[in-house]
Amino acid sequence: MMKHNPDDRSDNVEKLQDMVQNTIENIEESEEQLSFASNEEQRQIREKNERRNESIEAMRSEIQDEAQARKQGYDQ
Repeated sequence: MMKHNPDDRSDNVEKLQDMVQNTIENIEESEEQLSFASNEEQRQIREKNERRNESIEAMRSEIQDEAQARKQGYDQ
């Protein structure tokens, strides 16, 4: 029988902040590789970084939501 774990959101802000930082580092590392990449690879890297930037925006929005929920006590 599986034990149901309660939803622990207490560290969501920190996890999301780590994810944002890791994504930024991935963007920076991939941009360093642009000068060594073919035209097609450069296009793919730029497209992927565009998606990464969209993910960062979404994560930052979620960080704000989670921080607000934390401040309000997660209204359970």
